[in-house]
Amino acid sequence: MLILAYDGTNYCGFAAQKDEAVPTIEGAVNRALKELTGEEIEVTGASRTDSGVHALCNYCVFDTLSKIPADRFANALNAKLPEDIVVRKSREVDPSFSPRGARNEKTYVYRIYCGKFPQPLLARYAAYTWFHLDIARMQEAAGYLVGEHDFKSFCNVATGTKTTVRTITKILVEEEREPLPRIMLSRKHTIAAEDEAKLVSITVTGRGFLYNMVRIIAGTLIEVGRGNREPEDVEKILEAKCRQAAGPTAPANGLTLADYRFLDAPPWDFDRHSAQ
Repeated sequence: MLILAYDGTNYCGFAAQKDEAVPTIEGAVNRALKELTGEEIEVTGASRTDSGVHALCNYCVFDTLSKIPADRFANALNAKLPEDIVVRKSREVDPSFSPRGARNEKTYVYRIYCGKFPQPLLARYAAYTWFHLDIARMQEAAGYLVGEHDFKSFCNVATGTKTTVRTITKILVEEEREPLPRIMLSRKHTIAAEDEAKLVSITVTGRGFLYNMVRIIAGTLIEVGRGNREPEDVEKILEAKCRQAAGPTAPANGLTLADYRFLDAPPWDFDRHSAQ
């Protein structure tokens, strides 16, 4: 099993495509494994992140006849992978284990940079808006989403799933501290790169998510933060069970899969259930 971190900017999502020329995270890992072992290997990923979405902690498993010790695969693969994909850890697991079938809890973080002008150093990892966002209103709105609900209004219409009921265990909307580089004007004066700029993060933890669910939640909360919707409107959006009732799908670049925890006893001897 591999624990992956990656910058999804240059990839069309995690899952490999029929056209091998389409860049994907899974495709890159499969090619690196073939180069390393000489075997035709297809990994099974825990979470199929969308095009342009990043990850600090995503799992995948594969079978191999290689004699390379399991804990050495990380270093060996990192030498063959592009620099925007890194294997954080590698470990042998029970052959029957599949991360797709295991009970889990995922945490996504969506970041929005608010400033007079875009901040190029954050452009790959945060959506941009020049509108002021009221964090208190956004947090109030987010509270309506906690718990088990039918999130049909918050998923892409192309979602192919038997049920749109999901459970969100926690949502936190906050301003991140010191998000920007600081510029030294003199020994006595230091100013932020932009005086009134801020980085807002929406952290969502839940037991499974629908297609585009977190990005639609982010888009809806941004509308609340701008004052275009009231916090209590979120309850009405849930009741509507209609995609058109919710806000827009926020851009992919702001989203990162930050943590992935297995709720049952994990089939390996890591100290914790996550990669943190």
